[in-house]
Amino acid sequence: MSDTAPVEAAASFEPHRRHLMGLAYRMLGSLVEAEDAVQEAYLRWHGTDRAKVRNPQAFLSRTVMRLCLDQLKSARRRRETYVGPWLPEPVLESGALDADSASDYAQDLSVALMLTLERLSPLERAAFLLHDVFDVGFAEISETLGRNEEACRQLAARGRAHVRAARPRFHPSHEANSKLLAVFKEAAESGNAAGLAAYLAKDAVLLADGGGKRAAALNPIYGADHIVRLVEGLKRKHIGPFRLRYTPINGMPGFVATDVNGSIETIALDITDGKIAAIYNVRNPDKLHRVAP
Repeated sequence: MSDTAPVEAAASFEPHRRHLMGLAYRMLGSLVEAEDAVQEAYLRWHGTDRAKVRNPQAFLSRTVMRLCLDQLKSARRRRETYVGPWLPEPVLESGALDADSASDYAQDLSVALMLTLERLSPLERAAFLLHDVFDVGFAEISETLGRNEEACRQLAARGRAHVRAARPRFHPSHEANSKLLAVFKEAAESGNAAGLAAYLAKDAVLLADGGGKRAAALNPIYGADHIVRLVEGLKRKHIGPFRLRYTPINGMPGFVATDVNGSIETIALDITDGKIAAIYNVRNPDKLHRVAP
């Protein structure tokens, strides 16, 4: 191997890194695990006879997808023993993981979508992502997944049906978002949630991911009344105060919250029909290394 091989390998790999990270994150829901998969793909690329690879992006995508499918086997076992609700690792710069396609899902990293993907089987998730998000043909998907084309079509169709059923049909305006964000911020910082009640959907849900590392509700909190009582209860227990900084979370309206001890968490709001339909709160410090206070 020549002295210039490492430089050439890196130079030919880097143009595909964003694509590969976007694919791996959607498969795994973790930036840490996605980076590990992409790094392993690079090591394999370095050891490959690259002159024989006609389509580097297709080759690398297959490599990353297979690594992710292997990783999901152990990840699913960990999910079974995970303490409380599991949420994906929050992404603040979601544009860095956009898919280079015209798909409706190319820029969608919302928590709702990520949780829907989590409920799919690994092969359904892979087929849906490759075809519907990254615009990969079924012949190539068949080679990647080791299934015939018709089976891959069926896998993608099942995944697509689940995603469409769960995807919100209404996208609020910036003005509507701003109003709801301001109301939520005031309620969270003051502990006075009376004004928040009118802006919560009656069937709103709050999911808090502490992962057993920080205190968090061990089950989803359903209903506007219960969410309001939770916010007010935190104030009575002197948990806080919090200071909230506006920032998109997975492309959704949201905040980075910091308490008096400097601990951070993220809050993403799913806004539907002018109401807050879901609140996704990540408190697990293992998922917050990339989030600045």
